[in-house]
Formats: sequence, structure tokens, C-alpha cells
Amino acid sequence: MSSIVNIAAYQFVALDDLSELRTQLRAQAAAQQLKGTILLAHEGINLFLAGSRAQIDAFLTQLHAMPAFAALTVKESLSDKQPFGKLLVKLKKEIISLERPDIDPSRTPAPRLTARELASWLDEGREVVLLDTRNDFEVEHGTFKGATSMGLNNFRSFAERINELDPALKDKTIVTFCTGGIRCEKAAPLMIKNGFSRVYQLDGGILKYFEECGAAHFVGNCYVFDERIAVNPSLDPAA
Repeated sequence: MSSIVNIAAYQFVALDDLSELRTQLRAQAAAQQLKGTILLAHEGINLFLAGSRAQIDAFLTQLHAMPAFAALTVKESLSDKQPFGKLLVKLKKEIISLERPDIDPSRTPAPRLTARELASWLDEGREVVLLDTRNDFEVEHGTFKGATSMGLNNFRSFAERINELDPALKDKTIVTFCTGGIRCEKAAPLMIKNGFSRVYQLDGGILKYFEECGAAHFVGNCYVFDERIAVNPSLDPAA
């Protein structure tokens, strides 16, 4: 029976006193013997951690008690072993690097589409462009049927690649998606700013879609940035 709980979470929220916050969160995570990575920037938090059920719950109780992170939502999956080698808590310029300071998801977010809404749209055969904002090596592990890949080596190049998209897409309904949702928090607003009129972001990304909709309309697995390499639509480590 899988005994390790893996959590992924992020939130765009204005943060100050990052050094103090780093010290506090590192102490709290270390006290629970968690391993993984926490990224902190003035724009928010991004984390991937793993530990026992009791350890994860204790850490999240402390985290949610902090006003800045009271609304933080978490995606979970299980594994038989710890997928991280150590605990890292880092200060960064951005929690996801796009190098476009004019894009602020906490102030001007793009419309969200839930996993069940997307599945319903696809079941109906609604005309929608599924835009994969992940790197090419991630797309190779799996993606939605008929999805459009951006041909990215890194997310920072997304802003340039927008200009290479077919101009006809500016009048199409577009749903951006990524692993857990964080990249689309910046990708979708940037597209709207560049004249794409109907752009949504898949709330919670592929991981949330797997949790609620399984393999429907998806081919393959979802790459994750730890020793599991990828998870299947049941959120188990891919064989």
C-alpha cells in the first residue's frame, strides 16, 4: 500500500519579508521530515513536497493558518517511496519564470475552466483549441488528444512563441493547460494581452484533471519533476 503522500501547490499572492518566511517554512517542513522544494518570490509560493500522511497534514495545518496561504489549494498523489532526496527552500525572482513583470496573475487572472467543464466540452465535441504550454520533453510523455504543442524548450520562450501562432486562433476558444496550472496562470493572461479574445486556463492543470476525470480525452502520462518521472491518469507512478 502506498505510504508517501506527494503534494503540489502554488498561489500567486503578494509576499514580503521573504527571508523570514523562508526560515519559518523551512523549519516547519524540516520538523515534519518532509522532502521536496518550496519556491518563494514576491509574487507567491510554489511547492512540491512529500512525506507521510500525518507529516503532510501537520505541515498544511500550519501553512493554512498563515493568512497569506489560507486559500492555498493542494493536489495530492501517492507513491511507495519518497521521490525527493532532500528539502530545499529557495528565494526566486519568480515562482514560474516568464520574465514578463507586466503579467500579474493575482491582479488580472484569466478565466478558469474546471476539469469537469473541460471534459464536458470535449464530450460534446465543442470546438476548442487545447494549447499545451509545457516543454516538448513533457509533451512526449502524454497530452490531450488533438492538443497543440508550442514547441517549447523552456517556459520563458512562451512569450516569443505566441507570435508564431496562427492569427486565426485569436477568435477561437482556447484552453491553456500545463502540469498543475501554474504556467497557465501567466500564459493565459499574456495571450489575452496579445489579442486572443477567448482564453481559459485549465484550473489545477493535468493533475487536477486526472484526479477528477481520469484518462478521458488524454493519451499517455503526465511528466512530473521528481523521481517518479511521470504519473498515469490514476495518479500512480507510471510503469
